[in-house]
Amino acid sequence: MPLEWSSSPPELLLAVDRTSGQPLRAQLEHGLRDAIRAGRLHVGERLPSSRELARTLGLSRGLVQECYAQLLAEGYLVTRPGSATRVAAGAAAPPGAARPRSTASHLVADFRWGVPDLGSFPVQDWLWAMREAAHAMPTAEFDYGDPRGSAGLREVLAGYLRRVRAAAADPEHIVVCNGYAQGLGLALRVLADGGARTVAFEDPGSPATVRDAAAVAGLRAIPVPVDEHGIDVSALAATDARAVVVTPAHQWPTGVALTPERRLALTEWARDRDAIVIEDDYDAEFRYDREPVGALQGLAPDRVISLGTVSKSLAPALRIGWMVCPADLVEPLTERKHRSDRGTPTLDQLALARLIESGRFDRHLRRMRATYAARRAALLAALAEHAPELPVTGLAAGFHAVAHLPAGADEHHIVTAARARSVGLYGISTCRASRTITPAQLVLGFGNVGERAITEGIAAVGHLLTGRP
Repeated sequence: MPLEWSSSPPELLLAVDRTSGQPLRAQLEHGLRDAIRAGRLHVGERLPSSRELARTLGLSRGLVQECYAQLLAEGYLVTRPGSATRVAAGAAAPPGAARPRSTASHLVADFRWGVPDLGSFPVQDWLWAMREAAHAMPTAEFDYGDPRGSAGLREVLAGYLRRVRAAAADPEHIVVCNGYAQGLGLALRVLADGGARTVAFEDPGSPATVRDAAAVAGLRAIPVPVDEHGIDVSALAATDARAVVVTPAHQWPTGVALTPERRLALTEWARDRDAIVIEDDYDAEFRYDREPVGALQGLAPDRVISLGTVSKSLAPALRIGWMVCPADLVEPLTERKHRSDRGTPTLDQLALARLIESGRFDRHLRRMRATYAARRAALLAALAEHAPELPVTGLAAGFHAVAHLPAGADEHHIVTAARARSVGLYGISTCRASRTITPAQLVLGFGNVGERAITEGIAAVGHLLTGRP
């Protein structure tokens, strides 16, 4: 869609020195040439009208018109009737000023994990929600507002989380944040302020994310193993951790759900240790062949900080998340949030509230469940055809699977060889605290890759997955 220009002229920073003895027209011509050569003004960029530039610099309009005419003659500028004066196509910056754009190799299929279908973002619904929010937004809400976030969004979120995630959500105990990473960082800093010295995390899991946030908070981060039942609570109890980061509804990356017995054991550990469980409720909206699993926070609201975002349900670019907090942590988390950035953008929060309360968010999720279910089926069909011996797990929810490579397989070699065949594969080793490559496994994300690409991609690398020549 072509850009619809405002009738207001663009601003341009130029200066003339009336004490230099150099003619004003020469100064103006020199300043414009330098701005174009240095890349301050790019090809096609509008210049102010002669009337506006004359007014800004305190010059006569005729002098500015003469300057523009000279630069038009030299090929620096171009104009046509009814259009603004612009930088001409031949007026390039000097060699070396512009860096060539990198040209990433085209991939037949990119099985990158953690990315939803970016092309399915509900643009029209979001624009509707933004307009509705802006029209209804009171003047007072254009101020910084409550650092916990918009009261309207917190009210809507509390109702949504109670309804969909069986959370014990109170709007007064919700703090809105800029995505999961900020929420985790705020939580760990507050726990460190309260005397915590060690935070545990699932292994495999997200070691880099937790370790980075822990380092900023001054905490030691230690891994705790995960098995087919979820995090090993006995191993957790053997550490000195007073906080643990978990993904109980759909463990990242193995895909297992924390069993009821482990859920009970984890909440008992938190009470006995006077500890806090940080729950990453990251893609529980998408499930296929299992019963829904509620949020852990609903079992122990006084011991769990539940972090949620719209990064997987809508798009990472929105950078909107929330923390459902124990009552005694709301004030310190709010203070930390306020000191961090003065709050998450209010208009975006109100738009999300409109999207949820209007039913458009639920409609989008239903559509995406069908999309991801079809891609999951395409992945299983392609693997059954081209790598029938390959075990695949973690497919009960979300939009990724774990492929278990044959004994002796070299994860790094397979990833590199697949890239040479224009297929993006990703090993699970980066999810392990030790980064070990055994047992060799791949995490196959199918959120942002279409069914046809899935089929073609698996066909191109099927022999690599099974170890065939």
